[in-house]
Amino acid sequence: MSGYSAENRLTELNIVLPEASQPAAQYANYIIVNGLMFVSGKGPSGHPKGKLGIEYTTEEGYEFARLAGLEVLAVLKSALGSLDKVIRVVKVQGFVNAGPEFEEHHKVLNGCTDLFLDVFGERGSHARSVFGAVSVRENLPIIVDTIFQVEE
Repeated sequence: MSGYSAENRLTELNIVLPEASQPAAQYANYIIVNGLMFVSGKGPSGHPKGKLGIEYTTEEGYEFARLAGLEVLAVLKSALGSLDKVIRVVKVQGFVNAGPEFEEHHKVLNGCTDLFLDVFGERGSHARSVFGAVSVRENLPIIVDTIFQVEE
């Protein structure tokens, strides 16, 4: 891993991170405990509303998951000063706001996973789970919940 820079990779990918969003209610944006950084759930920028399989396709959901991942990266950068302080992505959970017949939750969450792999390289490989939700806050199409190992 020596020499690899997630910050340089952002530049190579022409990714400009948004400003870190703030929590939607009374909770912390992130917590760091024993080298693990837990980032509160993030939805896609622009606050789209609707369900996968009803208002949105799997491909649109993939893009929403990627946007949610960018929101997570913005929190990491704001909190740590540099994405190079991320040792590894540990866990990604996706909560997909989907219709009852929707079955491609895993393909939607790939939008976030692919982003993290692109930015962090092999440090981006993570454990993962994805769930279909009857509803989520603000009727967002997806919320991503993440855990990272970071330099303290």
